[in-house]
Amino acid sequence: MNFLKIFSIGVFFLCASYANAQSQETVKKKPVDNPPKCTNIKEGKFYRMNYPPNLWYMTIKDNIQTEYYNDGKDFIKLTMVFVSDCEYKLIAVEKTEKENPIKVGDIFTNKVIATQDNYIKIQSKFENDTYNFVLMKAKENKK
Repeated sequence: MNFLKIFSIGVFFLCASYANAQSQETVKKKPVDNPPKCTNIKEGKFYRMNYPPNLWYMTIKDNIQTEYYNDGKDFIKLTMVFVSDCEYKLIAVEKTEKENPIKVGDIFTNKVIATQDNYIKIQSKFENDTYNFVLMKAKENKK
């Protein structure tokens, strides 16, 4: 009889966690913005998905993108030149981290390929390599 109670409780929690996972999955399946809201990349503070903020975060203001590393002790500053609403070039103009392979003068070609709420998917090209990554824009505190 005791086994039956424990089994019933286990099934209850399993069903409850499954229902919770299903509701979270529904939220994740929200459609992407069509067309993408490319203006989301033009200003704000951004975090990279699956990166702790102390390892990397960036700010964008007045067409200057600054990427911060090592708890904000090191940075790379890049000028943003918009080619269209969703495409822009980044030109490295200043850096403090000596080990980082990016050099002053390097040029990246970026494109916003999708947005959804405060998430922005970017495709970045440098030399012969292409990278895709997702940024999360920090929500602004309204005063």
